[in-house]
Amino acid sequence: MNAFPTSQSQTDSKVNPRVYQTEYARRLNRVLDHIDQHLDASLELEQLAEIAHFSRFHFHRVFAAWMGETLGDYLRRRRLETAAWRLSCDLRSSILDIALACGFASGEAFARAFKVRFDSTPSQWRTSRDERRLAQILAVYEKRAKQDSNLSQILSNPDQVYVNGICEDGGSHQPLRKNLMEVNIVQLPAVRVAYQRYIGPYGSGVTEFWRSKVAPWMQVHGLQDQICYGIGHDDPSVTASDKCRYDACVTISEDFVPGTQVNVKTLPGGAYAVAKFNGPVTAVNDAWMELMREYLPASGMQCDDRPCFEQFLPNSALDPQTGMFSCLLCIPVKAL
Repeated sequence: MNAFPTSQSQTDSKVNPRVYQTEYARRLNRVLDHIDQHLDASLELEQLAEIAHFSRFHFHRVFAAWMGETLGDYLRRRRLETAAWRLSCDLRSSILDIALACGFASGEAFARAFKVRFDSTPSQWRTSRDERRLAQILAVYEKRAKQDSNLSQILSNPDQVYVNGICEDGGSHQPLRKNLMEVNIVQLPAVRVAYQRYIGPYGSGVTEFWRSKVAPWMQVHGLQDQICYGIGHDDPSVTASDKCRYDACVTISEDFVPGTQVNVKTLPGGAYAVAKFNGPVTAVNDAWMELMREYLPASGMQCDDRPCFEQFLPNSALDPQTGMFSCLLCIPVKAL
């Protein structure tokens, strides 16, 4: 079914170009989601064009114009970045298993592509994860130490890095404190959400996206009391900041018709390590860092392939008087 306006409305000079831009974004986001869920498949152009409801003869050009890179380059980048993340987090799977799960035909082909992309062999990448994190922290410090920056944000990404009061996007923070949060393993149900996607650097851009795009849509559709989720899909230490993806999600019922401005997906249920955060908005990333660096290694658990997310109620999450932010930090886990 064509979600674009009819030919009659297309000739109406009053039609807002954003209508068409929004529809393009919805269609292409469906393709990006499908790619992430099927990295081990062949992912032929014709199949992806059909998912997007674009002509297969023009889809490659449309994709490249919208994403700023060709479909082939995007597939290669996502497979390698996903493999890099799994090499650091999934220590039980073999390098070959990870290569095959990310769509490479052989360990040799994977090793060659990985070396070109990261200037490291997969085994070196895996064994040097602690040293690499330290190098990232020092690089952030050297880059930001002389800047007088105090960016605040409502939602954060768990993979941003901090050192000596400086965070990757310039925001200040308090030093990490052990036992800051109590963590429980909880079975969460699957939930249907409508989402809008932001692509760009994490930080103040995400805050503005919620304020200017997501909140007005929620208000119009009477969803301002529904549970919201923030999902940062990419690791800024691996993915270029202008290509990082973030989904701003709101819970919807099964019979809710979201219209053309958003996409719909189901956040998977299952076991999550859940911690309640309550503190300054600038300290959210500290909490994520504590969970990833302190809790997980000692828990006997590891992240699986489901997304991490922050869960919150929009009307009560942020206290405008104190600046305190409340949410649940949820990490999908499985046994080591």
